[in-house]
Amino acid sequence: MKIIVDAMGGDNAPEEIIKGALDAVRECGVDVVLVGGGEAILRSFDSLGERELPSGIEIVNASEVIGMDDDPANAVRVKKDASLTVAFNLLRDEQGDALVSAGNTGALLSGATLIVKRVRGIRRAALAPVIPNAVGSSFVIIDSGANVECTPEYLLQFAFMGSFYSEDILKVKNPRIGLLNNGTERTKGTQLQLDAYELLENAAREGSINFIGNVEAKGALLGGCDVLVCDGFTGNIMLKSLEGMASMIMSEMKSILSDGPAARISALLIKNQMYGLKSRMDADSVGGTMLLGISKPVIKAHGSSNAAAICNAIKQATAAVIADSSSRLQASIARMTTDKA
Repeated sequence: MKIIVDAMGGDNAPEEIIKGALDAVRECGVDVVLVGGGEAILRSFDSLGERELPSGIEIVNASEVIGMDDDPANAVRVKKDASLTVAFNLLRDEQGDALVSAGNTGALLSGATLIVKRVRGIRRAALAPVIPNAVGSSFVIIDSGANVECTPEYLLQFAFMGSFYSEDILKVKNPRIGLLNNGTERTKGTQLQLDAYELLENAAREGSINFIGNVEAKGALLGGCDVLVCDGFTGNIMLKSLEGMASMIMSEMKSILSDGPAARISALLIKNQMYGLKSRMDADSVGGTMLLGISKPVIKAHGSSNAAAICNAIKQATAAVIADSSSRLQASIARMTTDKA
């Protein structure tokens, strides 16, 4: 298996990207194609004490970089030799099985759609981050920012994509699909939620998905569903709020547990539990966010990803290749399309 990695994407490129790729090659036995400035990549290997290119690593040179400030809609069209553009071309041409990038999210969405293409019949690709919940497991938010404006049909397709991802990658049996809303009653929400509810209910009646109804944000965090379906605008606000809340809680706990001798002793007593909590709240432990609906696996790693996050993103990409959910999506298109788009 060969994973293509944008070596120049993200705040810590290329050094942390290369470290993560090396770790993934050693731990998983996958091959990695690093795409980016060849000289910069080789210098990074040299600084890591690797005088020769390690086994399992391949370099494809790219002379340009798509920055975080570049216009995402035009970047992949204008910068033909950017690392991300070249990486997508390699994926399209079957020179690798999946792609990982910590670069510009908008450019990633554009490149995946324009170059690699969506699964035939899928209206929009969607970002699907995995979020920890209060019962020791997790749930998927779909969409978390790829599609600001949605139709009921988009939400129906998100439900199918999220269900397959939860079942195939996260190994959740018969995942519970919830529709994010401002109340659990069927009559809640805007016209989008009301119409989407009807489509999801019909799909559940046919046995296609396990739709359980409307779910509030707090309900999802308390373990009320395995997949939370929403438009990208609402999903992104929820995701960013959760990230901010997690950072605030961890900062407050650190402050409390260092406030005086008694607090520091208490901190020592619960050190292992604190490490466990930090690990569950740490996005680096997941690696990245799957872009679902694309014909081949594409993983968006966080812009500030370190080596551990990149390694985990490559592992996530490997699992996605094995699961081959895109084939399952293609076979189910007839059950997730409607004239109400």
